[in-house]
Amino acid sequence: MYRVLIVDDEPNILTALRRNLSNIPTSMLDGERLELIPANSPDDALQLAVDENFDLVISDLRMPGINGVDLLAEIGARQPNIARILMSGFADLEAIVNAVNQARIFRFIPKPWDENDLRMAVVQALQYRAVLLENQRLADLVRSQRGQLEKHAAELQRLELEHPGITRLERDETGAIYIDEDDL
Repeated sequence: MYRVLIVDDEPNILTALRRNLSNIPTSMLDGERLELIPANSPDDALQLAVDENFDLVISDLRMPGINGVDLLAEIGARQPNIARILMSGFADLEAIVNAVNQARIFRFIPKPWDENDLRMAVVQALQYRAVLLENQRLADLVRSQRGQLEKHAAELQRLELEHPGITRLERDETGAIYIDEDDL
């Protein structure tokens, strides 16, 4: 299940977003469903982000108190792997640039939104997040394996210093291991 935090100070917008996003087929979400959690203020959203983990946060830009860019940046600082979408009814280029640079948003959605575009943005944001998490997991695995290989190499080096030639094998023409009688 994907957990999505939706933040807007207008209850009607929250209702419309929940209705629209609940129509995303699970087939587009790798068989998962969306759990849509509304917050009607930035303060409520921040408290939820402290108490719970989310996969995606969708926030309005202009709200009383903290704006959407600062809210997304703050939530991103608490949950670095969360995907972020910013919405606004105002085409404020400076705010959009700040959102990309400060809050690292995945997508900006203008209000009023196209329902299909919004659904696709949510699907793509969750897919992008999954790719980032998988890349992080694989990088951690490579680091772990590299550490194990370094330990093995150090042990081989130690054995070779202690018993010269112990780490080298000689094979005959059939590929069998050849042991010289003088080495016994």
